[in-house]
Amino acid sequence: MKKLNEINLFRALRSRNFVFYFIGRAVSQFGTWMQRTAVIWVIYTITHSAFWIGVTIFAEQFPSFLFSFWGGVAADRYDRFKVIQITQVTSIIQSVLLALLVLTGHSAVWSILALSLVLGIVNAFDIPARQSLFNEIIADPADLSNALSLSTATASLAQLLGPALSGIILAAWGAATCFFINAASFVGVMVSLMLMDRPSYHPKEAKKKVTRDFIDGFSYIWKTRSIGLIILMLAIVSLLVLPYNTVLPVFAKVIFKGGAKTFGYITSFISVGAVTGTIFLASRGPGTHMRRILFYSTIIMGIGMIFFSQVKIFPMAMLFAALTGFGSIAQFTVCNIVVQSESAPQMRGRAIGILLMAIFGMMPLGSVIVGAISERIGAPDTVLGEGVLAIIIAMVFVKYLTTITSDAAKADIEIEDTKKLWKRD
Repeated sequence: MKKLNEINLFRALRSRNFVFYFIGRAVSQFGTWMQRTAVIWVIYTITHSAFWIGVTIFAEQFPSFLFSFWGGVAADRYDRFKVIQITQVTSIIQSVLLALLVLTGHSAVWSILALSLVLGIVNAFDIPARQSLFNEIIADPADLSNALSLSTATASLAQLLGPALSGIILAAWGAATCFFINAASFVGVMVSLMLMDRPSYHPKEAKKKVTRDFIDGFSYIWKTRSIGLIILMLAIVSLLVLPYNTVLPVFAKVIFKGGAKTFGYITSFISVGAVTGTIFLASRGPGTHMRRILFYSTIIMGIGMIFFSQVKIFPMAMLFAALTGFGSIAQFTVCNIVVQSESAPQMRGRAIGILLMAIFGMMPLGSVIVGAISERIGAPDTVLGEGVLAIIIAMVFVKYLTTITSDAAKADIEIEDTKKLWKRD
């Protein structure tokens, strides 16, 4: 029998550091999804409003839009291992405070929103450092796309099992237990970092001003068309399509006449599709046309949303929820693979920061919009419209997704020319 790391699907596990990273993140992701599910359910229990769910998602994600690029700058400037350690400690404190608020009966909407803002800022620095770390912990660069897909598959598996487990714990012991479990899960990441063979960190000499780093990053994305158009598509999808999760509690309670467990099941079936999608991506070998996969998966996502919004039979609706999850997971995974593999090493943290800005800037705004629209026309028609928009967006970008070639090398030369001009100043 082949060893696990010799199978194409798991080839990134040949890297010892990635194994530790993979295990630590797996533990943490389960806790993260349990907390997210519990926060949304607590807000819906207090307000009975899809609009306030949208506001809560906005409060967590919009700070990441404001600070993700600065997080990318920090990932390019400082020791990424230390940045991640700091964000894990801060996340533990945030989760414990949430648990204490619930236990003491002070879980007002404003307090949850305030802590969601804190988490959003933490994530703005954590995710760019964590994503750009892949190139340091993978021994063979050819395994990068597989490592990214496996990591996303783990997150999708956590999204599958985390909400379902959260629903059970919510019904049995309440939201505070979910928050405490999440706080404990961050310890897994810290332990994994301690076990890695960490390369020596050499501070970068003659660091430019942050404003010049800022201009440098956006100039690079603007001139690297192969990356910029991918990020643009992701931004549009994040605004108009991906916020469908805002109205899932309405489907659980109003459409399917259920409760916390029903909400957890819906989210989990979406994750079933997501896990399948990431396994599919992880099994792709070098040379796979990722942009073509992005096009077809966007179409699949749209079809899944259209049928999910109209089917009233719960088991059948879950099939289309899984189809939606299969399509939607490719959005971030493929974009992340493109940015990580095609961006210049010295620009990688900032490129990832801009990628995250496209998600965290548009999704929270879209969540508020979707929440408001659903209260006027209803959740089913809202999701139906989002599914149609997904197909339209895919058709608009089809020319670029199926024919564009990388021009990252050209952009690298232009950036170097810009640096030479700055040195003359």
